[in-house]
Amino acid sequence: MTEFQTAFVLLGINIGLLWLLLAAPLGSRTIRVRRLLNKRAEEVWDMARPGAGLADWHPAIVSSRPVEGMPDRLELSYRQPDRQGRSMTRIIAIDRTGVTAQGEFSCELRIVADSALDAEFWSGYREVRRIAPAEVGSAIVIEQTDSYRGLAGYLYRYVSLRREVRALEDYIEGRKPVAHERFEHPLVQTALAVISTLLLWPFFGMNSNGLMISVFLTLVIVFHELGHMVAYRAFGHESARMIFVPLLGGIAIGGRPYDSRFEVATCALMGAGVSAFLVPILIAAHQSGLEGGPILVFLLILGAFNLLNLLPMYRFDGGQILRQIFRTTKALTLASFSVTGVILWTGWRIGLSPLALLAALSIFCLLSLIRTGKVKPRHELAEMSPAEQLMTGFGLYAALSIHVYAVVYACGRLFG
Repeated sequence: MTEFQTAFVLLGINIGLLWLLLAAPLGSRTIRVRRLLNKRAEEVWDMARPGAGLADWHPAIVSSRPVEGMPDRLELSYRQPDRQGRSMTRIIAIDRTGVTAQGEFSCELRIVADSALDAEFWSGYREVRRIAPAEVGSAIVIEQTDSYRGLAGYLYRYVSLRREVRALEDYIEGRKPVAHERFEHPLVQTALAVISTLLLWPFFGMNSNGLMISVFLTLVIVFHELGHMVAYRAFGHESARMIFVPLLGGIAIGGRPYDSRFEVATCALMGAGVSAFLVPILIAAHQSGLEGGPILVFLLILGAFNLLNLLPMYRFDGGQILRQIFRTTKALTLASFSVTGVILWTGWRIGLSPLALLAALSIFCLLSLIRTGKVKPRHELAEMSPAEQLMTGFGLYAALSIHVYAVVYACGRLFG
């Protein structure tokens, strides 16, 4: 398999995975978790019903209190912060609650207000909680119904619900709660990065050169995501972290919702921005007489990966940056074609055929058509000032230019 074919196979796999995780129309789905608990149904109901002592055991809730004058409303405060760093709050409506002759307790609820998200986001959400006597203790069943676009949201809800029920069981049994961040633990993420490297290895040839390319690609992804994390921390995202998804790469996650368009653009730009600092270091190392082959290969992968991320596609860094800087359709279209033109020129400059460039452009156009379910914030993001637009625009120009030079420099010496 040639390098060109390998690149397109990897791109095809990534497109399929991205569509499945972010855009696949799953429709309305119900997540159901059932657990047997070693306690009477009445006692479990007093712990798990809305308005009970949820904050004593729930992994995400810090407090719950009734809404004054509205007996069917309850305000929950969460550990997750909102855009100002305060505890996120939600108002839930209790539509039905009761107990059957068989001793089964149940309630139905929905979310009617959210301090971070627009109420429309929760329009299809419904939750049912049932607690019934069992032969030993009781059985709790929690069902959550909502419409999903993309498997990622569905899996996140499923894992969160299982974590909630497990936390209740630990509380009842008197066990120490399991740290819910264990998937994000550095050792787990390091293991996932190693797995991703090994999965990529066959695409580049089962030899030492193939392994070298696979390792370099993983390192480039790590540097890129660390750049995003640097920006998140600079904007006060205290719990910013990175998770590794085999084959798809790494994802930097902020600790709270965005507060301004400048924050969105800067956090997106810094992935390529921080990586750009490596370019002059690698070129200087090559020119100083060190072993040139591996350095040039790493430089080529670094430049190409970050250039692809700067493409003006909807889910790419470049698309996020341009949408914040340019607020009119005409300006955004012109800027998008300009950035795409620069990257296509880079491909032509290093010797890619017109057919290869056309095929690549077609794939990226296909990527741009992938749309996820829109998460609408409750309050609009703060607009950029002219100074912030100028700074971000020049930052994009600098990142784009230096990675173009990295690709041209590396290819000129590897294949020239």
